[in-house]
Amino acid sequence: MTDSPALPTIPTVELSRRQLLQLGLGSLLLAAGGCGGERIAATKPDLVWGRRGLPDGRLQKPRAVAIDKQDRLFIADMTGRIQVFTPEGEYLYGWSTPESFNGKPSGLAFANDGNLLVADTHYFRMLVYSPEGKLLPERTIGGINGPGPGEFNFVTDCQQDREGNYYIAEYGEYDRVQKFSPDGKFLMQWGSHGNDLLQFVRPQKIALDADGLMWVADACNHRVQVFDVSGSEAKLVKHWGVEGTELGQLRYPYDIVLHGGHVYLCEYGNHRVQKFRPDGESLGAWGVNGRRDGELYQPWGCVLDSRGRLHVLDSYNHRVQRAVL
Repeated sequence: MTDSPALPTIPTVELSRRQLLQLGLGSLLLAAGGCGGERIAATKPDLVWGRRGLPDGRLQKPRAVAIDKQDRLFIADMTGRIQVFTPEGEYLYGWSTPESFNGKPSGLAFANDGNLLVADTHYFRMLVYSPEGKLLPERTIGGINGPGPGEFNFVTDCQQDREGNYYIAEYGEYDRVQKFSPDGKFLMQWGSHGNDLLQFVRPQKIALDADGLMWVADACNHRVQVFDVSGSEAKLVKHWGVEGTELGQLRYPYDIVLHGGHVYLCEYGNHRVQKFRPDGESLGAWGVNGRRDGELYQPWGCVLDSRGRLHVLDSYNHRVQRAVL
C-alpha cells in the first residue's frame, strides 16, 4: 500500500491560477460570505523556510509535525529522522528512528510528561522519545503486524488523554483506533475498513478536545468523525464532511488541530488548511496549489503556536510556511 493516494489536478478556487498571480494573490484566505457567495482576501505567509536535502536542517518531504510548550517544531520527514526547529525555522538538533528501510514515521504528538510520541508507521508501533531524542524502549507499544489487540497494520498517529491512556490509529487492512492504559495494556478498539459510520479509510490523524472527545480525520472518506471514548466502547457523537473542492468540502484531510474552539484541517488533496466551527461550518481556507510562497503542494500537517500562528508542512515543496490568520 502506498503512503499517498494518486490525485488528479484539481481547482481550488474559481479564479484561474493566472488571474490570481496577476492580482498578486499568491496566497489566499477564502472566507464564507453572505448570500451563499465568497469573498477573497490576500493573506501572505509571514515566514517561509526550508530547502530540500539531506543535511541537518534540510527537509525531504516533511510529513509529521508537533509543537511543544516552547513553540519548538518537531518535524519528521522521509529520511526517517526527526528534526527540531525554532518557530523561526532555525535548526536546533535532530535524530533518526531505529529503522527506516520499510518506511518512515507519519505521526507525532506530545505525551502528558513532555515526551514525544512517534507513529512508527511501517514498523507497526508507537515509539516514545525524550524531547532530546533519547529512545525510551520500555514505553514502546506494538511492533507486531496483525489484527489482534495490541497488533497493528500501518500506524498513522498516537495521542494520550488526561488520564494517561494512549490512542493509536492505523490504516491498511484494519483501519481502526486502539486504546491502551498508561502502562500499555490493551483496553478497547473501534473501527474497521469501510465507508459507513464507525468505519474508516485511513484515519490519518486523531486529536482530543477539552471535553475528552476523540476527533478523527477520516482521510480517504473525506470527513471527520467524533467519538466519546470515556467508556468501555467508543460512541459516535457527530460527523461531518463530504468530498469536494468548495469551501466546507474536504479532500484527504491529513491533519486536524483543535484550537480556540475551532477545527483546522490540513487537506492534502485540496492543497490548503481549512478552518471550521465544531459543527462543520467552514470559516475559510488558506492556500492554493503551487510552488510560490503562499502556495502549497500536498501539505501533510500543521500546528498552531502559542501566538496563534499557523505552521504548515508544505510537504512536496519541502518547506514550512507560517501564516497569521
